[in-house]
Amino acid sequence: MRILVVEDDKDLNRQLTNALSQAGYAVDHAADGEEGWFLGDTEPYDAVVLDLGLPKKDGLSVLKEWRKADRAMPVLILTARDRWSDKVEGIDAGADDYVAKPFHMEEILARLRALLRRSAGRATDELICGPVKLDTRSSAVTVNDIAVKLTSHEYRLLAYMMLHAGRVISRSEIIEHLYDQDFDRDSNTIEVFIGRLRKKLGTDIIETLRGLGYRVPAAGETQPPRNDPKSDPKADSQSTARPAKSEP
Repeated sequence: MRILVVEDDKDLNRQLTNALSQAGYAVDHAADGEEGWFLGDTEPYDAVVLDLGLPKKDGLSVLKEWRKADRAMPVLILTARDRWSDKVEGIDAGADDYVAKPFHMEEILARLRALLRRSAGRATDELICGPVKLDTRSSAVTVNDIAVKLTSHEYRLLAYMMLHAGRVISRSEIIEHLYDQDFDRDSNTIEVFIGRLRKKLGTDIIETLRGLGYRVPAAGETQPPRNDPKSDPKADSQSTARPAKSEP
């Protein structure tokens, strides 16, 4: 998942960006309201951490403009103001949650997980698809209760698809939500990551729909049959794709 942090305090901005990156998110950041508004208006973020006391354009104005433009991503407000009237104003402007400074970073991470769950219609931190379980709180992935080690990009891809289980997801959508704005995006790498996931998980929960994208079954659905690479050269064979760029 991809998160935007809009915070003018350089140290806090860096701390939030580092903590979210370590938690497995792709993170973009801005230091003023104008840049934050532009990124939020033009990029498809899964959630935003937004400070209210921003230079150039205050956070409340940014939030109101996003909502007026039908930008529906979950927004977690950060502010030094702790009056109940300020909280009400923020929620009425379209915020989904509110945290007063100072705060513990674990609280931010927990609240973001909750916002992402709710936006996807999920009730718990654990995502399950057949024998595969993914815990968004610990970033642990297991197959038949056996731990599986994934790279950061493989984890992000699997988490995004399982969070949106039952829905067909195009390669372009995956790219937009898997990488931050500074990453050299190449749709070919998605095919490589899909192939790696299928190999590491040892079970094909990822269905390829030719010309449309990828899909994992929703809860209660039967596992899809394994795709025949001969019928879709872009399905999952690493031998038909150029090597992926090295990950950080």
